[in-house]
Amino acid sequence: MSGLVAGPMATVDLVASSQLQQPAAAKEEEEAMVAAEHQQKGEQAEEQLLHSRLMKGVRHLSDSGITRLPDSYVLPAPDRPLDLAGCGGSRVIIKLPVVDLADLRDPSRRAAALGTLDAACREYGFFQAVNHGVDGKTMLDVAARFFDLPLAERERYMSSDVRAAVRYGTSFNQARDAVLCWRDFLKLACNPQLMRDRHVALTWPEEPADLRRVASAYAAASHALFMELMEAALQALLGVVSGAGSSSILGDLATAASQMMTVNCYPACPQPELTLGMPAHSDYGLFTLVLQDKVEGLQVMHAGRWLTVQPVPGSFVVNVGDHLEIYSNGLYKSVLHRVRVNSTRPRISVASFHSLPAERVVGPAPELVDEAAGKPPRYMDTDFATFLAYLASADGKDKTFLQSRMLPASAVVAR
Repeated sequence: MSGLVAGPMATVDLVASSQLQQPAAAKEEEEAMVAAEHQQKGEQAEEQLLHSRLMKGVRHLSDSGITRLPDSYVLPAPDRPLDLAGCGGSRVIIKLPVVDLADLRDPSRRAAALGTLDAACREYGFFQAVNHGVDGKTMLDVAARFFDLPLAERERYMSSDVRAAVRYGTSFNQARDAVLCWRDFLKLACNPQLMRDRHVALTWPEEPADLRRVASAYAAASHALFMELMEAALQALLGVVSGAGSSSILGDLATAASQMMTVNCYPACPQPELTLGMPAHSDYGLFTLVLQDKVEGLQVMHAGRWLTVQPVPGSFVVNVGDHLEIYSNGLYKSVLHRVRVNSTRPRISVASFHSLPAERVVGPAPELVDEAAGKPPRYMDTDFATFLAYLASADGKDKTFLQSRMLPASAVVAR
């Protein structure tokens, strides 16, 4: 009898045990799912916090005392700032050709100065302008003080809209950059015709208290210098003087021009060998005038390698833009340039971009096109609006905008 009773009792025990284990297993699974959900939310929150920190800019990161570069700023190995000639990270210094404005303004020395400007635009796409009379020291001082302001004051003007007339931002296009750049900037639209009504500057940052006054005066002075250099470039390129032939472009510029000023801050970087302040690019306009402090950083591509521009106190670095290369039908070169950063000193620069207004179409100068002589147009007509559309839809890397305006060889032959 005892054997007959033992079987059912054992069966009952197994069923009871199974009933007890199922809720326990379900509970463990539920707890695991809750833990995973909490972990995911924690990771998302951490990612959002990191993203928020990155969007506040590199000055904010630098001031926080970071000792390691965030992954978002680390370039792929082939894009890191190493010399392309195989010299590792060594600096190769270049002293750009010097165009002396005192010589350009002296009739007895103008021809020699024009020759220097013409050769520089053809060979380097860059030159240094000295004895120009523009007060750059005051502008650099107010620029540095703007970036010294508390973040709460600076970020009032923060925007990812590349078309914004007043824009404080970071990187190049922080909304689209695959890898962020070690740069903060303040962009100010300062077209001369808008500046004349005096209300445009009232939208600029209120602090430092002298920023609007200093930047307005600087914008006007840099535009006047640009016009002087454009007149000289047209005379060197086409052999014409103001009021004759294609130099009527000067009349167009005097009536309506586009001008954008970008104030740049490149803070000290914990791992400068892994990133760039600005990636390799060319500029869209006719001429860009760059004012920089005494800290090296600007590099120019020349003869297949990166050369570091030696700062010349009180000078402007002037470079040919895409529009001038198009207008010159390729005789003047809009070359790639970039900005390196360092681990010890911040760098401040002010870039003024000058060209025709957005609605003005730019194409090769008729005097430089002669298909019968084997000089066909090498570029499609373009305008500033086309560039803005490109900038809003692409990452701005390398020279793809200018390349997109080049006529293919087959099209050149067919024309």
